[in-house]
Amino acid sequence: MSTETAGGSRATTTPSSSIDPDSIRAIAKKDFQDAVRSWLFMGLSMFFFMILVIPTAILWYTGADLAQAGATTEGLISLTHSVTRLVIPLIALVLGWKAIAGERESGSIKVLLSLPHSRKDVLLGKLIGRAGVLSVSLVTGFLLAAAIVAVLFGGFDVVDYVGLLLVSILYGVAYTSIAVAISSFARSTTVAGAFAFGVFVLFYIVWETVLGVANLLVRLDYLPGTEYTTTGLGGETVELTRPHDVFFLFNSFDPGVAYRNVLTLATSVAERNPDAIRSVEEAFGGNVPFYMQDWFSLVVLLFWIVVPIAVALYRFDKVDL
Repeated sequence: MSTETAGGSRATTTPSSSIDPDSIRAIAKKDFQDAVRSWLFMGLSMFFFMILVIPTAILWYTGADLAQAGATTEGLISLTHSVTRLVIPLIALVLGWKAIAGERESGSIKVLLSLPHSRKDVLLGKLIGRAGVLSVSLVTGFLLAAAIVAVLFGGFDVVDYVGLLLVSILYGVAYTSIAVAISSFARSTTVAGAFAFGVFVLFYIVWETVLGVANLLVRLDYLPGTEYTTTGLGGETVELTRPHDVFFLFNSFDPGVAYRNVLTLATSVAERNPDAIRSVEEAFGGNVPFYMQDWFSLVVLLFWIVVPIAVALYRFDKVDL
């Protein structure tokens, strides 16, 4: 498309680089409606419902002393957040890995772009649509499970429960952004699927393992570390060595670690043991680095939402479809 400038010359505009909110909304709406028609939305809602209801039934079965509102919700979230930390990334990656790659493989991306949609519109619309499916199914499953909790226990801590829900949605959107970005980089669903699986292995297995291996290598004197003193069980002073700060900074960017830590801001159930807090403070000389504080974990989750899709928006404008 070209337009005439004030001097009479012709300037070329690039539709692929524009962003139209109405266009994004239309693509997101279609993506969400397609998921609802395929029963994907209902299936995910029931899945999240079961994730919460099964631990609720376990807590109810273990004894009547857990019927107190605070204890009920605390026990429920303690059981479920470790599960949601695993399944939400899997679901988000499955929802997103075909978002663009599937359209490119079938050729329908060209049909989509022949309509008044820019490439950025398509990417953002797909992200919002897939994130919407995941988020609304989480809300639905959590609401249905909340009713069961109220019936079995007679009440629960709404603040903690909503906190778990909101942080889980944020966590899911982060992985959806990663998945859609991966999908935009790949020419085929096979490649996109392989990369999505690699991302899951990287974050869920490799990332935290690196810190554990580094800690072991420091103890075996294969890597230099930072020495510090702590108090032993008998009150004696004990000298220990921890990995370099860079390993802890690296570990803090794991979305799963960030998810776990942000729960300490939104709920009361994931609060660290006082002894664990003291141990961390001693390891860093009383000054815990900012990247190990809970508020920074919220920044990390926002980072994984913004940066992958930003990179994808820049690159997708330049690829040959």
